[in-house]
Amino acid sequence: MMQVSAERMGNVKAVLMGAVLGAAVLAFVGFKWGGWVTGGTAEKDAAARADSAVATALAPICVQTFKSAPDAASQLISLQKLSSYQQGDFVEKGGWATPIGSKAPNRSVARACAETLAKLSVADLS
Repeated sequence: MMQVSAERMGNVKAVLMGAVLGAAVLAFVGFKWGGWVTGGTAEKDAAARADSAVATALAPICVQTFKSAPDAASQLISLQKLSSYQQGDFVEKGGWATPIGSKAPNRSVARACAETLAKLSVADLS
């Protein structure tokens, strides 16, 4: 059987320790400054971007639906009396943020629609 000298064993341990420490430093730098993310973080980011894209695409439809309602002027006045964080709920409850074919309103669309509507005047509804 082959005998491994203590000096050689020490060299192997040093190389292995260097490799482990190097991997740890590489992982730290990669996640901290290199832009690396975990799969879960990537999924959350992708979902947020998709939600934002849907809101951007559907908010104008929501605004147009709101404007075409027979009581749009009174609804706009009611909406604008609310605080900004209540306006999205108002649009949701009014049904203007419910996409065609969907049973429930889209919260992001409602917020984007409410932001646009809050900037309008009654004269803009015509």
